[in-house]
Amino acid sequence: MKKSDFYYDLPPEQIAQHPVTPRDASRLLVMDRRTGALEHRIFHDVTDYLRPGDCLVLNDTKVLPARLFGTRTDTGSRVEFLLLKQKSADTWEALAGPGKKAKVGKIFDFNGRMRAEVIETLDNGNRILRFDYTGNFFALLDEVGELPLPHYITETLEDKDRYQTVYANVEGSAAAPTAGLHFTPELLERIRGMGVCVAFVTLHVGLGTFRPVKTENIEEHHMHTEYYSVPAETADAIRRTKAAGGRVIAVGTTCCRTLESVCRQAGKVCAHADETDIFIYPGYEFQCIDGLLTNFHLPESTLIMLVSAFCGYENTMHAYKVAVEEKYRFFSLGDAMLIL
Repeated sequence: MKKSDFYYDLPPEQIAQHPVTPRDASRLLVMDRRTGALEHRIFHDVTDYLRPGDCLVLNDTKVLPARLFGTRTDTGSRVEFLLLKQKSADTWEALAGPGKKAKVGKIFDFNGRMRAEVIETLDNGNRILRFDYTGNFFALLDEVGELPLPHYITETLEDKDRYQTVYANVEGSAAAPTAGLHFTPELLERIRGMGVCVAFVTLHVGLGTFRPVKTENIEEHHMHTEYYSVPAETADAIRRTKAAGGRVIAVGTTCCRTLESVCRQAGKVCAHADETDIFIYPGYEFQCIDGLLTNFHLPESTLIMLVSAFCGYENTMHAYKVAVEEKYRFFSLGDAMLIL
């Protein structure tokens, strides 16, 4: 298939710049993937579509305040860094801009709280930084860093907690697993009370999520890698759900990619931690998930391709056309879609 097959027109005013309050008051487009039939609901109505014995799988990653502004100690030049991946206790891979001011050997100060030296420039232009600090690195990062909001969010997010899920627990993401932003603690308790198992995986979302597909033939696109972990209790819960005839519903493309990666590598869902570069597009045969809860994704993105693989290309493009016509709010802070 071609990248252009996944294009759709979206008025800029439908790109959500702020979340709704409360979290579960966003809109929910529900699709029957067998027929393509659509229903328009509110997110808290998700309980109408869950059954006792289902397993709802969520990504408990936590977004790092990974956007840092450093001052070069020799010239006073300001450089923006975006931490991408922890390489060791004190070293990180990062984007740097302007890169010409972040050469190997240069040292940067971050508000007097910590310093970093550029120790390597990678082939892709990213830098390896070695940090020098006293105390807990992540606590200091909370002091000096900012949340790296997607480029299409141009307004200030006053409450930074709204770009974290209420169950965020494991630090490491450069972006939020946005399908989970709609849940409240009360809604999760109501879901558990229905006899639905709520289980967690971890996938640290990388900035590759926002990188465009540059090849017209989508099969020539190479995915970025992301770290994931499936704990034993989640693997056991999924196996029990499947054995009893229940459904496994992934909250977000990150959970979908995690579960499908495990099945692809191990042949079944099991406790596992690794990195994945799985690329799911139409023609892919799903091995684990039976339902998908997700936000609306950018045109021509790998994420809309994943959705199309799950519920069918025609169903997907029709649903997006309807969502635009019905003025749903799109992307990270926007509305949601439940596909069963």
